[in-house]
Amino acid sequence: MRTSRLEAFSDGVMAIIITIMVLELKVPEGHDLAALTPAVGSSLLTYLLSFVYVGIYWNNHHHLFQATETISGGVLWANLHLLFWLSLFPFTTAWMDESGLAQTPVVAYGLNLLAAAIAYLLMQAVIIRGQGPDSALRRAMGRDIKGKSSLALYLAGVLSALLGGAHQAVWSYLGVAFFVAAAILWLVPDRRIERNIGAEPGTD
Repeated sequence: MRTSRLEAFSDGVMAIIITIMVLELKVPEGHDLAALTPAVGSSLLTYLLSFVYVGIYWNNHHHLFQATETISGGVLWANLHLLFWLSLFPFTTAWMDESGLAQTPVVAYGLNLLAAAIAYLLMQAVIIRGQGPDSALRRAMGRDIKGKSSLALYLAGVLSALLGGAHQAVWSYLGVAFFVAAAILWLVPDRRIERNIGAEPGTD
């Protein structure tokens, strides 16, 4: 089975996720910049963070399937598993924002990020298993230090929010800082697949 239908469906779902998130932003009641702060406030920043994450997944998803010639039923289900966790981004983003970065919503957002990352790694593993240990994709992934580092940052963010005591707000902000750090880590272009597969036929 070719990858075109899976990619088109996934692109559509991610576009809808971004649309839902932007619809959560409230229109200011006034007509000057001063009216923007109370209406949008931190909402724009939490939207930006989740937008970046969806963009990162879209980018990596595209490169991953450049290196995938055919897909199996297992890959289809693994992809749906990933899309399920990504589809929760609008909910956990809005909850975290509307709570003012309270402990439980920040933890929920971090667990959402962690679950999506694990789902992506599982999908990657299913594809590699189907293509064999000597495939170009397996060589491109290597030890996948970036993937493992991001999991550690998500866990650190969740634990930071959970450990907050008398200064809970500070710990919640620290937790979000770990999530931002993971996003910045992935904003640096990842050329592994392009270097290993870019010159092969069928990767345009």
